[in-house]
Amino acid sequence: MRNVSCVLFDMDGVIIDSEVLHKKAYYQTFNSLNLTVSDELYRSLTGSSTLNVFQKVVDHFSLDEDPSELVIQKRRCYVDLFENDPTLKLVNGVEDIIKYLYEKGVTLVLASSSAMVNIDRVFNRFNLNQYFTAKISGADLMHSKPHPEIFEKAAELGNTAKENCIVIEDSDNGVKAANDAGIFVLGYRNPLVDDQSLENADATISDFQELKSYV
Repeated sequence: MRNVSCVLFDMDGVIIDSEVLHKKAYYQTFNSLNLTVSDELYRSLTGSSTLNVFQKVVDHFSLDEDPSELVIQKRRCYVDLFENDPTLKLVNGVEDIIKYLYEKGVTLVLASSSAMVNIDRVFNRFNLNQYFTAKISGADLMHSKPHPEIFEKAAELGNTAKENCIVIEDSDNGVKAANDAGIFVLGYRNPLVDDQSLENADATISDFQELKSYV
């Protein structure tokens, strides 16, 4: 039995069902540039920071655009969708497991590729700040997932040894980041996300109640 005292949560697709909104916002931006982004290319970008995504897109299509300007454009699209889409909600069961872990004294850290402005928007809307010791945005780091930096930093923020941490991820890039950080990773199979294999996760769950057997 692992002695787990810290859980490192991804956000999009794990805490909030926002992957659909992000995809809409990305494709609004791609369409404004008259780009045809295949499902395969988009799948390879999932889990990376927004800046990293647009750097790859600019390189892939040999564009003259500044990736940081495209980040701003995409973020505007996302904020509009976030504020006007009443269907946006927390992932089924995640609020209950967050409260369960918090009451059990487990340290919770948010480690997301999203910009901190988006993280704060989600945490304020759904009143989650009270449960988390720290939040870290991959957009503020040197490297994006699948680089392990975000989870290495998250474990430090949680003041917990890596062997006592668990990462919850729904993307293959996030799983690889956890693998390379040397942290046990549970792949969460979000029913709304069907393009990620999670084959390199240490284990997978489809229901957050299953997390109780690991903590």
